[in-house]
Amino acid sequence: MATKDKMAKEAPEEERNPLLEAVRKVLLASVGAVALAQEEVEDFVNKLVERGEIAEKDGRTLVRDMMEKRKKQTARAEEELDQRIEELLHRMNVPTKGDIEALSAKITELTKKVDELKRS
Repeated sequence: MATKDKMAKEAPEEERNPLLEAVRKVLLASVGAVALAQEEVEDFVNKLVERGEIAEKDGRTLVRDMMEKRKKQTARAEEELDQRIEELLHRMNVPTKGDIEALSAKITELTKKVDELKRS
């Protein structure tokens, strides 16, 4: 019985799309890198403050400015990634959510027309 449970848990992992898994791994790695970079910046600025090379207020401002810049860069990277994934899916002829919703609306409309014709 334990063997069946183990096999059931492994099956979904095997069925995952390799492309999506690769993208997922890259995104997780980038999140980790961003978190690490933020910690390094804060540590560096704290050391400068401790040594008296910059004022604490200036240090907080520097960290805040760097984090804002990072957020803007991250937003740009996300937009570019979204655009590239959309282009890739388009090249692979994978329908988008909008395509599926449009088809669903057309099917609903046609179903209504067929029902009206049946009643006539």
